[in-house]
Amino acid sequence: MRISGFAWIALSASLALLAGCATFHSLPLDNIAPPKLADIRVPAASMPVPALRTHRFDPGDGLDVTETAMLAVANSPDLRVQRDDAHIARAQAFAAGLLPDPQLSYQHENPTSNQADLTSAFNLGLTFDLGNLLTRSSRVAAAKGNVREVDLDLLWSEWQTIAKARTLFDRIFYLRGLDARLQRESDALAPIQKYIQRALAAGDLTYDAASAGLNAASDVTNKLADTRRQLDQAQHDLHDLLGLDASVPLHLVGAPYVVDPDAREATRALADMAKRRPDLRALQAGYQAQQEKVRAAIIAQFPAITVGFVRARDTGNVYTTGYSIGLSLPLFDGNRGNIAIERASRQKLRDAYSARLLTDRNDIDRLLADLRSYRTQRTALIAHAAQLSAAREAAQRAYAAGLLDWPTYLAIRASSLAADSALLTLEQNFHEQSIALDALVGDWPDASQAQDRNSP
Repeated sequence: MRISGFAWIALSASLALLAGCATFHSLPLDNIAPPKLADIRVPAASMPVPALRTHRFDPGDGLDVTETAMLAVANSPDLRVQRDDAHIARAQAFAAGLLPDPQLSYQHENPTSNQADLTSAFNLGLTFDLGNLLTRSSRVAAAKGNVREVDLDLLWSEWQTIAKARTLFDRIFYLRGLDARLQRESDALAPIQKYIQRALAAGDLTYDAASAGLNAASDVTNKLADTRRQLDQAQHDLHDLLGLDASVPLHLVGAPYVVDPDAREATRALADMAKRRPDLRALQAGYQAQQEKVRAAIIAQFPAITVGFVRARDTGNVYTTGYSIGLSLPLFDGNRGNIAIERASRQKLRDAYSARLLTDRNDIDRLLADLRSYRTQRTALIAHAAQLSAAREAAQRAYAAGLLDWPTYLAIRASSLAADSALLTLEQNFHEQSIALDALVGDWPDASQAQDRNSP
């Protein structure tokens, strides 16, 4: 079988192009382990908000609330997966901009009759799809819009991760405070418990009379155990958020994040929320990308054109050179199904954007109302807890002097403990709600600047 020189040239060019193709390299799943805290690097310049970029990260002396948020942004497993999604989106944008490869075809035929003057025939063709070029600009614009959407979604997730890290730090801080308060109460009740147990053993006290003391100690023990379970859960959640193994000790230092945005700040932020909030900007970018997909679907309804060059030889040893043109006829499909799908998807994104705006505005109003209620309740509860604390101290002195019976003394202590516990819980809830509001309307940098920093 003899192949023409033109065919050899085409075949050689194809083999040369294949030599530059990517090759497969295995990426095994073994040896995957959480990093050690000392090995984690947290570049402050990469942080998504100014408050974190100006803070020095040094876990050697413990993690304050800002360092905890910085570590969460740098090492969160969920954010790592989202950053991989951003790389995928950029790769898809790169793929969308590539021109389609031309199609090379070769057909060889041998005559089956015994005529001496016959020779083998071949047909060599090189074609290119022009229809792909018509939709290229829309596809590239849609892919770039997807990249912006993914980058802004990542930025929004970083905002939420910061808020979650601050909330967990806050929760651990107040649970540790509650644990210490309950432990002090348990220590204070221990001598009375010993007295009650001795009196019961000697028969000097009935169980009916001792019930107040027994119940007081049992109640504190149960609350202490419940608080420690909540503390363990909060520490477990923080380990997960920070991407650390549960065996790594968390040495948290300093006070929790303090923020108290007022209604005027929230109202001002609401005015330009759609321009600043990364999640809303992401929805806008996704909607614009969908606009381009609708445009591409409409362009694709027109006939697809394929052009090519043909070189052939028939069995009579006659060579021919020419061209080919292929044209699809949009008689039945006409890409109408894809157009309907893309238009429906665009409407869904538009409705989702409207729903997000409404929900966020309502959430902000609710959080502001909750904070107003907490402020009023907090003022009253601080005064109430202070009064009961003074009553507890006076009762303790009177009980030590033998001027107060132990059931009355225990009742006063129980009331003081309840007020202190309620105040700690209220402080925790107030901070969590204010952090949530701050994450929605806080003084963050312009989302477009952060997006540019994360873009390739």
